[in-house]
Amino acid sequence: MNYLIYIILGIIQGFTEPIPVSSSGHIFLFKNIFNSNMFNDLNFEIVSNFGSFLAILFIFRKDVGDLLKAFFTYIFNKDKRDENKQKFKYCMYIIVSTIPIGIAGVLLKDTIETKLQNITLLGFAFLFTAFMLLLVRKKNGKKEDFDITLKDALIVGLFQIIALFPGISRSGTTLVLCLLVGMSRSTALKYTFILYFPISLGTMLLGVKDIVEAGNLASVALPYFLGLVAACIVTYFSYRWLSEIVKRGNLWKFSIYCVCLAIFIFIYFR
Repeated sequence: MNYLIYIILGIIQGFTEPIPVSSSGHIFLFKNIFNSNMFNDLNFEIVSNFGSFLAILFIFRKDVGDLLKAFFTYIFNKDKRDENKQKFKYCMYIIVSTIPIGIAGVLLKDTIETKLQNITLLGFAFLFTAFMLLLVRKKNGKKEDFDITLKDALIVGLFQIIALFPGISRSGTTLVLCLLVGMSRSTALKYTFILYFPISLGTMLLGVKDIVEAGNLASVALPYFLGLVAACIVTYFSYRWLSEIVKRGNLWKFSIYCVCLAIFIFIYFR
């Protein structure tokens, strides 16, 4: 039964991580519905997130490899700086967009985990996510990868902070802001998930200490692994589904789901 629950949790993480409906919000909702201590395993959330990380990394492996190569070539090879300048700037914009949420995550971690874990607030957070998705119902800008500016990167980075609250999707928030600053749908999708890597990696590195200190690795190794694999596989297909939805301009349809989820929360937990 424990194995099955961890696999289910991995599936929930994998399905909701790429799409703009908040994976953390869904995990928190399931905690409240089933009232199980197993849903309070924050270390498993870190492990399952790593499964999603691996899936997204596989999808963007060529882009990530190309950007990293250009970044370090620009720094260490002066003769090739001109040909790698645009990709280097792109990498720097990713860093700029990561800094605000990184600082806020460290400073607000305890507050979010203790004071904002409220089921009513979760309902309002899903409504906010729905509103954001409706904002970009017809948006499709003209900016491509190398048309992104420092101002765009700062705006996206600053507004990502609100995604720290349970129920507000990080991918949804980032996608919306990318579209609002004029990026095309394909550019916004790519920037959103390239930006996912440093944020997710930072979260995992901060959580490694907690996993080690828990002292129960031997007993949870297999269920954790099964959950990780489930999250990895489901994330891959969930992202593929999302990419088709974004290309067709149907991102707003997730707002219907978020509104229904909020209504369910307000009725079920009244």
